[in-house]
Amino acid sequence: MRLRPACAAALVAAIVASGCRPGRVAVSVATTADSALIRRDVAWLADDAREGRATGSAGNGAAADFIAARFAALGLEPAARVCAAACPDGWFQPFTARVIARQRAGLPFELPARNVIGVVPGTDPTLRGEFVVIGGHYDHLGRDTTGALDPDARDAIRNGADDNASGTVAVLELARLVARTPLKRTAVFVAFSGEELGLLGSQHFVETSPVPLGRVQAMFNFDMVGRLDGGRLQVFGTATAAEFPSVLEAANRAYGFQLTTGGDGFGRSDHASFYAKDIPVLHFFTGTHADYHRASDDASGINAAGEAKVVDFAFALLRDVGDRPARLTFVRVPAPVAAQPRAGRGAYLGSIPDMAAGDGTGLRLTGVRAGSPADDGGLKAGDVIVEFGGRPVTDLYAYTDAIAAFAPGDTVQVVVRRAGQRVALTVVLGRRGS
Repeated sequence: MRLRPACAAALVAAIVASGCRPGRVAVSVATTADSALIRRDVAWLADDAREGRATGSAGNGAAADFIAARFAALGLEPAARVCAAACPDGWFQPFTARVIARQRAGLPFELPARNVIGVVPGTDPTLRGEFVVIGGHYDHLGRDTTGALDPDARDAIRNGADDNASGTVAVLELARLVARTPLKRTAVFVAFSGEELGLLGSQHFVETSPVPLGRVQAMFNFDMVGRLDGGRLQVFGTATAAEFPSVLEAANRAYGFQLTTGGDGFGRSDHASFYAKDIPVLHFFTGTHADYHRASDDASGINAAGEAKVVDFAFALLRDVGDRPARLTFVRVPAPVAAQPRAGRGAYLGSIPDMAAGDGTGLRLTGVRAGSPADDGGLKAGDVIVEFGGRPVTDLYAYTDAIAAFAPGDTVQVVVRRAGQRVALTVVLGRRGS
């Protein structure tokens, strides 16, 4: 399904004809991140005309088309070039975003969504069969107050310039740089939808991956990288590969960031879907701010020069990870319990639930934290919890209510559905923050 040059040009022309003016921007020839292009692309994605890019909306669809057109203009190839399983549809990997909160409220809960995927094949005859995934989500809240921190603004457009037009544009800039000087390994660039609804796009990617996940060297995630302040950059997942700390330290000598690092690979962004599949991850983040999930998160607040510096730093890391002869050494990291959201009387299990709406017959787990009560009790990724302490579990809400009925130190029987069988497990609940 690779687009011939004429097809790529036709796709760009179609996007331009539909009003996506940035499709006319010539591909930058800069050999480092282009802050002017970053500023321009963020402004387009975060314009009111896109109405906040909510999953399933026309603005979200227009953003997906824009990203695909940019991939084509840069000379990337559709994922069919390296497809091993479920091939995406050209540049797009369509899926249905099933939203549990809407299902619970009796509203239509199945939304059409698309991931956008482009590929730069590796240059090494041996290593090109391995992959590095570079991703970020392009959806945001739109006019919906669900998840918004300014509900009094009602249906105001929440444009998400930093969250996550900035991360999307970082992915586009890295695609441009890698297309100019490819890695030895194949680079897979993905713009995810459905992140704000529960990492739904990245979860769909890993569950129906067009590339063998066992051959993925690492995943780089960019979520809110447009507000660099004083050189302070946060990078999470640094303990998920034994080599990451030294790689970051070496690369940062040329950039001088004030780095704050976190080891755990789980978290509230798309890298968590990959870490749950035993893939080393790095998540780049310039920090929260007063405009987060508010209608005031507009393009005027973006530090384009700062984002360009983050992209250049990430490119140096990507070059190291993508070109090194050996595979990274994956590490399953015990997470600090305090990082868990609070619920109930403080009882802690350590499971990572699937945030998508289910069929009402249980709660699927996408992962289990290393060293947690769930891990010690034998729960595994892919298990479907159907009972917790004698209480039926039908979905995330029932699961949360069940945990809230118990206290730290309680011994609880958890019944899961695993490979078509009911399996009873015993867990001793921990205490949050201990």
